[in-house]
Amino acid sequence: MPVYLHAVAPTVPPIAYPQEVIRDIIRTQPELDRLGQRLTTRAFNASGIDRRHSVVPDFLLGTDDPPGLFYDAGTGRMLTPGTGARNAFYVTHATPLFVNAARSVLASSPFGADDVTHVITVSCTGFFAPGPDYEVVRALELSGRVARFHVGFMGCYAAFPALKMARAFCDADPDAVVLVVCAELCTIHMHSAADPDTVLANSVFADGAAAAIVSARPPASAQGALRLDAFETTLTPPGVGQQDMAWTIGDQGYDMILSTYVPDIIETHISGALAPLLAQDPALAEAAHGGVQHWAIHPGGRSILDKVQSSLALRDEQLLPSREVLRQYGNMSSATVLFILADLLTRAADGERVCAMAFGPGLTVETGLMTRVTG
Repeated sequence: MPVYLHAVAPTVPPIAYPQEVIRDIIRTQPELDRLGQRLTTRAFNASGIDRRHSVVPDFLLGTDDPPGLFYDAGTGRMLTPGTGARNAFYVTHATPLFVNAARSVLASSPFGADDVTHVITVSCTGFFAPGPDYEVVRALELSGRVARFHVGFMGCYAAFPALKMARAFCDADPDAVVLVVCAELCTIHMHSAADPDTVLANSVFADGAAAAIVSARPPASAQGALRLDAFETTLTPPGVGQQDMAWTIGDQGYDMILSTYVPDIIETHISGALAPLLAQDPALAEAAHGGVQHWAIHPGGRSILDKVQSSLALRDEQLLPSREVLRQYGNMSSATVLFILADLLTRAADGERVCAMAFGPGLTVETGLMTRVTG
């Protein structure tokens, strides 16, 4: 039975910082020696990012304003709140993002609040209970009988497990309407350090949310949808990448590990990771990458997109949606690939194929094959 992604609604906090503003603040921190300053300048300038949205207002403060939780404009120092304080900030600011994204996708879809049977929320940048799934149900006045699930701490690829869950629910119940909401507040874990992993993380991660509606109901002829054809999960070989992409909980928030080796690891293993997905469609068995018109590649960073493009021999226009999301928003972890799929919902023509891909802790490669269809 076909299952469809009917609508996607991206949402970002209203605060947006130009990349050079955060760069200049970080490279003046006393923890950074000359090498750390050079690494920061190089990482920010080469990021392919123009601006990033954040729930943190501190970098807008004037020198006469009281210090914020994360930054004191008077001294120019980044502050060091503990993990508990950061998580409390997450609880306050993540909930509106979850709710706004969920409300927006319902408004742009052929479904209403009364139609929703399942809610799946996704986040790896904070935790609380009752969680965001509960908050979405209450704020949107969904039925108290709605089944709720939360996908936590899976990182940048987590939208894929959520979409796979949604498809499974629709396979089991043709009347199911699944609301998926990803929201990430990566910037609340930013801190100053000279090590290359922290420098790289500081230069790419951002805040954002996106919601999607999945059901087995055929799409309306005018609006269209993405048919969810196949998904695959692939791990790199044992000992490869496990320590290069990871998150751990530290005393000053979550420590994001995104090493400079990740693009090379992806370059080496990407074709093998894609093979099981494309093998599910006989039409792509020989055409392989060339038979897929559109690509939604999670932009973990500019160098990752560069390696994917060269390894798969993709054209510039096929990477344009991914590069544009990176340029305008940065890496919003799990929500990012949904921003790209929102663009492809309108960009792809009827019958054209879409291959989506994201990378995360492990190193895990999640892939999905979709087809743009109209009623």
